[in-house]
Amino acid sequence: MNETVLFAVLSLSAIGVASAVILYFVAQKFKVIEDPRIDVVNEILPGANCGGCGLAGCRAFAEELVKTGDLSKLNCPVGGSDTMKQIASVLGLEAEEKEPMIAVVRCNGSRINAPQKVIFDGASSCAFAHALSAGESGCPNGCLGLGDCVVSCKFDAIYISPETGLPVVSDEKCVACGACVTACPRKIIELRKKGKKDRRIFVSCVNTEKGGPAKKNCSVACIGCGKCVKECPYEAITLQNNLAYIDYEKCKLCRKCAPVCPTGAILEINFPLRKEKPGEPGAEKVAEPVTAG
Repeated sequence: MNETVLFAVLSLSAIGVASAVILYFVAQKFKVIEDPRIDVVNEILPGANCGGCGLAGCRAFAEELVKTGDLSKLNCPVGGSDTMKQIASVLGLEAEEKEPMIAVVRCNGSRINAPQKVIFDGASSCAFAHALSAGESGCPNGCLGLGDCVVSCKFDAIYISPETGLPVVSDEKCVACGACVTACPRKIIELRKKGKKDRRIFVSCVNTEKGGPAKKNCSVACIGCGKCVKECPYEAITLQNNLAYIDYEKCKLCRKCAPVCPTGAILEINFPLRKEKPGEPGAEKVAEPVTAG
């Protein structure tokens, strides 16, 4: 009996030792040595884990930065240029100066401009409402105002205005992470350059309906007349599917397009009051100073 027990103990011990040796060599074979610079870069990043860089979080972004060794197509919107310059110094690379971006709400269908025609009685979710109806104003592309963008923002940079029922983006708080852009089921929110002195010009409409139906549901809808396209001296405006679009890369903020828009669909953000010039198209219109995108 003692010999049997002794044999069993020795056998189990031998199997344990053999397994340990095998596991050791396997671990050495497949051991992953992590670049210590990943931890350094991760410490520099803001730790927001917002996904604005296009990756799952700051740690994943740090790994990608060290792995690729190229900063030209990678950017942390929360940290901005200063953070990317610090990372570049750690990795021995150069970081391009990138203009700050901001989320812009391309819909001006407020309660006054797009009066309520029906009442939506369902879940308080834009995604849900979008799947079921055209919206209370009847515009199939207009803002639903139920706040999916607000819920998605980790920086408290967007809220629904109680007066207009539309989202308002804070110039100071928005970091251009793009979470609200993804959350909006109607693709109303867009990331655009902040512009010099936080000034921006854009067509605040995404409705592709023809002029008549579009104007019926919203008094400030783009009707696709093309007047802004003809007026722009920099070819920054295009017209497609009954909708005008201003390319912020080409736009020089000359403001010539806004006065000729018959519905006022083009918004001028953070500009001073427009001075009237007799004989100039739209001279009778005075631009209101808008403070938020």
